[in-house]
Amino acid sequence: MDIITCKNITVYNERTKALDGVSFSVQKGEFLTIVGENGAGKSTLARIILGINPPDEGDVLIDERLRGKIGYLPQQSSAQRDFPASVYEVVLSGNIGSVGFIPFYSRAAKARARSNMELLGISAISQKSYRALSGGQQQRVLLARALCAADEVLLLDEPTAGLDPLVTKELYTTVRHLCDEHGMTVIMVSHDIPAAMKYSDRILHLATSVKFMGTPKEYEKTPLGMSFGTEGADV
Repeated sequence: MDIITCKNITVYNERTKALDGVSFSVQKGEFLTIVGENGAGKSTLARIILGINPPDEGDVLIDERLRGKIGYLPQQSSAQRDFPASVYEVVLSGNIGSVGFIPFYSRAAKARARSNMELLGISAISQKSYRALSGGQQQRVLLARALCAADEVLLLDEPTAGLDPLVTKELYTTVRHLCDEHGMTVIMVSHDIPAAMKYSDRILHLATSVKFMGTPKEYEKTPLGMSFGTEGADV
């Protein structure tokens, strides 16, 4: 069942197009990876799906139940990595979208935060300072935070950037587990084509317009995917 559908999404950037007639759909419970070079429009498309920016042309159709309830893990800045709060406080803040800016969180919001920390194996570091954590630990904390905001869908923008191969593999494995065991729908923006071919259900290759949309096995047979493969990949 399709829960997100993009129809002819076009975004103009001065005299050029950042996105040109992009059409695709996202199915419930799948792991879709959007790949492409820098400047391909991947992050622009992510912001449009989230409703942060509107397209100049085209439409995004989202199941009404999911509006405002897509968990988002953006690329981290150096300032965010040095955020002065505990792990628990960072994860709990993911509930703001559902409870609003109030001076306290409900019992249900706190339970949701604890449940997501347990799911991602970070309960033992809940009182540690976020900025004292390793890059991999920080990404797990941010993923738990995104889960607090998500009912069914996560959108991850380059979540493995700057992580070492072992931590990258752990993150991909975790995301795959969220899809397989918890029914989460995941849209990931990534440069890592070998990992996309190994872990995703489908791949969208973007270069302003859609150059490919299909399964990893189908992608591997195309000129775009022939130089990549899952064998020998670090993840």
